[in-house]
Amino acid sequence: MDAATFEYLKRRFEEYYKTATFMFPPATEQREWGFIFFEPDGEVRMRRHIGFGSKNEVEAYMRSMVPRHAYHSTAYYHLPSASTMQEKVWSGADLVFDLDADHIMRGAYDVMLDRVKEEVFKLLDMLTGELGFLNRDISIVFSGGRGYHIHIRNLETRQWGSAERRELVDYVCGIGIDPGFMLSGGRNTGWSARYRSAVLEYFDDLQNADRKDAVKTVGTIKGVGDPSAESFVDSLKDTSKRIRSGKKDVPVFGTLGKVLEQEEGPLVEKIRERAALTDEPVTTDIKRLIRMPGSLHGGSGFRVVPLTVKELEEFDPLVDAVVFGESPVKVDMGFSLAMPVLGNTYSLEKGINTVPEALAVFLCARGAGRYAGSGR
Repeated sequence: MDAATFEYLKRRFEEYYKTATFMFPPATEQREWGFIFFEPDGEVRMRRHIGFGSKNEVEAYMRSMVPRHAYHSTAYYHLPSASTMQEKVWSGADLVFDLDADHIMRGAYDVMLDRVKEEVFKLLDMLTGELGFLNRDISIVFSGGRGYHIHIRNLETRQWGSAERRELVDYVCGIGIDPGFMLSGGRNTGWSARYRSAVLEYFDDLQNADRKDAVKTVGTIKGVGDPSAESFVDSLKDTSKRIRSGKKDVPVFGTLGKVLEQEEGPLVEKIRERAALTDEPVTTDIKRLIRMPGSLHGGSGFRVVPLTVKELEEFDPLVDAVVFGESPVKVDMGFSLAMPVLGNTYSLEKGINTVPEALAVFLCARGAGRYAGSGR
């Protein structure tokens, strides 16, 4: 990042933090805090093991230090400012899920934001509809970047270790599915319903394909030869009918077992489409740092926005997380780009473009452009 862009971003962040409203986590004084600042040499350095005695102390620190990124721990500690994790004395942690579009797809920024929002709704449906969590215990935070954080704060889960959290994240991600259990008679809710749907869609694809191609596809599965593949393809209609009825167990052995136990391929992708694609290590980490609501994301200039479940439906991050305005700013683009912000789409060419300040901050923060002066 060149000096002019560095100074521009730092000034804009400083202006925001003068009047920003912060949303603090419960038990602020029991949290560890971490910050990444605007470093003149461009190095990324995390300063952590910081503790505050009150919300006012956090607020004063933010306004005076102007961080590029601000985080607090999901964990509660007796001594959060201690320099080692052992000395901090862990006393529990919020249950957190991180859904990031980067782990799901690649594409235009706005498309990625729409896609990750779908995953949030899938996860919320599982948490409330299948796992018994209550909406009042769930808070949602737009990360300011390409995703959302889901926080669950209740006494029942606070003391869970990594193993218990691992079981939960395996469930929502559809990891470790037992085909025989999923296809046992009378089970057609939750993951059983999702799994049957994925299998039936996969079998429909095979039946709709040319028979020769379907046999070839099945024959490439480990442990399945051509004769077995032919028999399997010819019996797909009856197998699908039995799975669709959901009334009796479907014996999972032989060729069917090998087909269902694939570790990669179209069937695995269909199962993945029905999972909530959360970032697994974040949930299992009981000492994680997570973005502070009300702060700015240093890679976008967008606000980290707390949301209720009801607010999520109408939330548009390219409008509602934007804190800078429409004053014209010149940006020197390194490549052409189309980007929507504040309800308008801007088509930018390589070279100098005049854009609203909100977009200028985003482009400079992401390294897509360089500050080239006021647009006036």
